[in-house]
Parts: sequence; structure tokens; C-alpha cells
Amino acid sequence: MHWRRFNGENITLPIKEEVHAAIARETQNGQKLKVCIGTDSQVKGAETEFATVIVFLRSGSGGFMFIHNEKTKQQYSIKERMLIEVAKSIEVAYELCDLFTQYDVEMEVHADINTNPNFKSNEALKEAMGYILGMGFAFKAKPEAFASSSCANKVVN
Repeated sequence: MHWRRFNGENITLPIKEEVHAAIARETQNGQKLKVCIGTDSQVKGAETEFATVIVFLRSGSGGFMFIHNEKTKQQYSIKERMLIEVAKSIEVAYELCDLFTQYDVEMEVHADINTNPNFKSNEALKEAMGYILGMGFAFKAKPEAFASSSCANKVVN
């Protein structure tokens, strides 16, 4: 998986090592962190692009994020695409959760799924919520899911 910073700088370490270094640095600097992980996608013609973000929030003083983009020619229904977004976020959260426990960092998985039944993405809400909560992670959906609906949304091309 290829990750980068928001400024476009490539992350050369494996993501778990980079996250560990970031948490250690921020903790040493006296920061209380919260991490939100989310994925968004866009369909453009025959391609679907997914963007997954790891958003680090410093209590009272901004934040930063790491970004992974991925493209596929696979076609999905809206429900499938929403659940794949959630699966991508969970995969990252699962890989990193021991670091969050070790450093006592609060973590949430954000799903770009609307809680309003009038939106098509709502079809995937129950399954996504069950999937995330079943893995033992805190869950946020729209409008509270800023990691997926704002941060990842801005970096999916």
C-alpha cells in the first residue's frame, strides 16, 4: 500500500511504523491524540477510485493525515461500494489498533454513509454499522463522519 502526507510527500516506511513514529512524536510533545479512519470513493466512467485517510486530531491544536489512493475498473452497486469503503477503513484500523491501545489513543472508524433513509447510501448503513461495531471499533456515519465525508472526499481524485 502506498501512503502519502497531505502535502503530497510520499511515506516510505510501512504505514504501521509511520503511525507509530507519529504517535510517539506527538505524545512526547504533550499532545492528546484522537484518530479517525475513513474511506470515500468516486466513480468516473469505468474507474472507481478509493481514498482512505488516517486523520490525527490534536486536542485543541489542529491535526494531520495520511492518505492512500487506489483505483479499480471493477463495477459496484452503491451498497457494495459503501461496504468496500468500510472494509478498507476496517483493514487499516485493525492493522493499527494495537498502537492505539498501547498509546491510549481514541480511535473511530468513519463511514461515508448517510443516516437519512432518503439517500441511496443508507441501504448499507445497518451492515456497515454491524461490521464496524462487531470488530470492536467506535463508529460514526454522516453527518459526523468527517474523516470519510470531508477528508477522504477531498483527496479522492
